[in-house]
Amino acid sequence: MKNLSKYFLTILRIIVGWHLLYEGVSKLMITNWSSGMFLTSSKWLFSGLFHKIAASPELLKVVDFMNIWGLILIGLSLIVGLFVRWSSVFGAILMLFYFIAHPPIPGYTFGGVVEGSYLWVNKTLIEFFILVTFSILPVNLFYGLDRLINQLREEKAEAPVPTIKSDETSLKRREVLRDLISIPFLGAFAYAMYKKKKWDSFEEKLITAGTDSVSGATTKSFNFASLKELKGQIPTIKIGDIEVSRLIMGGNLIGGWAHARDLIYASKLVKAYHTDERIMMTMQLAEQCGINALITNPALIRVINKYWHETGGKMKFISDCGDKDGFIAGIRKSEEGGAAAMYCQGGTADRLTHAGKFDEIKEGLELIRSYGKPAGIGAHRIETIKACVEQGIKPDFWVKTLHHHNYWSAQVDPEKKNTVETGFKDNMFCFKPDETIDFMNRLDEPWIAFKILAAGAIEPKDGFRYAFENGADLICVGMYDFQVVEDSNITLEALNSSTLHNRKRRWLA
Repeated sequence: MKNLSKYFLTILRIIVGWHLLYEGVSKLMITNWSSGMFLTSSKWLFSGLFHKIAASPELLKVVDFMNIWGLILIGLSLIVGLFVRWSSVFGAILMLFYFIAHPPIPGYTFGGVVEGSYLWVNKTLIEFFILVTFSILPVNLFYGLDRLINQLREEKAEAPVPTIKSDETSLKRREVLRDLISIPFLGAFAYAMYKKKKWDSFEEKLITAGTDSVSGATTKSFNFASLKELKGQIPTIKIGDIEVSRLIMGGNLIGGWAHARDLIYASKLVKAYHTDERIMMTMQLAEQCGINALITNPALIRVINKYWHETGGKMKFISDCGDKDGFIAGIRKSEEGGAAAMYCQGGTADRLTHAGKFDEIKEGLELIRSYGKPAGIGAHRIETIKACVEQGIKPDFWVKTLHHHNYWSAQVDPEKKNTVETGFKDNMFCFKPDETIDFMNRLDEPWIAFKILAAGAIEPKDGFRYAFENGADLICVGMYDFQVVEDSNITLEALNSSTLHNRKRRWLA
């Protein structure tokens, strides 16, 4: 049992060493790897210090160097069993800093990508206590170079040297072999790294070799825009008494309401992609770009509140108040959920005006204002906006679709030409863009244009410019995490574009 315990402790030490060594080597192999984002997203103890380090290029280089080579040296030490006590002490300190930077404590769990679910205890904390244990255990309890060196010292200290019998010699040889048991693991590690590097090189060659008409659709030739490429912060505008960024996140994509025309699986795919963690990471990335508002349905109240609680984020929730129980019920749920502004969802407003139920719209706006929040009206049809204006209904802001018809699937369903949808077939969302532009330009209230890309049929550069040039004060766009920085840059370019000098509607501040 005594030898069995030694084998177990030795294997445990080698496994931890393997993990730390690979963490260090993999970072060394990544060009321009940096701990900057890890430090920047820290929110617990010493977060101020971590942020200062991340903000200083000189300090960050030192920390990155210590991270990489600390992990490599500690990992090597643990695998071969040399200087285990010291490497365990330094390794435990490193693990403690990792844990403090991103602890799995409710309210501080956001910001790090994890492969499991944790509550207070994660693999970093477990490895911390393992390393602390290694640092206080006698080296003779492990097989390794430390134990071998100790035995050699003890033998030299003995005098006179006794005559060694053959069976004793054999026993000592076995002890030496046991102490060298970890050496093959170094070979295994080197071989595993070689195989992985060989595959990575092969994969990289495939990705960078270009695509052809056959394999192009499945080749992973996609690049994510990073915050380093961000060209500035999105400017804001006042809606009521709240500041709202001119680019607003749309909630359809993160909520799984994907307009995908004939692709019936798209909504399920979007829902599968957008876990709570993914949604929160997308919102935090958006805030770092200056996007401070999200338009979505009360159905996402849970994850929005989770985001506020876990990240301390300030993303404003603008609710469309869409609810199965009606507009008024949606308002009450949105108020409970912390909405900063509310409006009558486009489809709801279209149906209410078509049915002549203007009193319900008025009642809803009054209820929203009684909460001290800006109240708006949305619409897909310009007839809805016109009817509300004719009825003397004056909201604090409008939310109206706007896009041109210069895309291949822009067509009206003739079978629905006499219905409220006016030919809606999940392919067209602004049926009369010229009429919309003309009428909306006469209104004084802020106008949020949505569906400006016709649910993905129009390129962002085209759609953003078209919306701003033709009178929109703000645009609402559904974005995946990998599109946030790119869309922010396109917005800034559109706002600074010389073509916007042709804009007839005055800019609202």
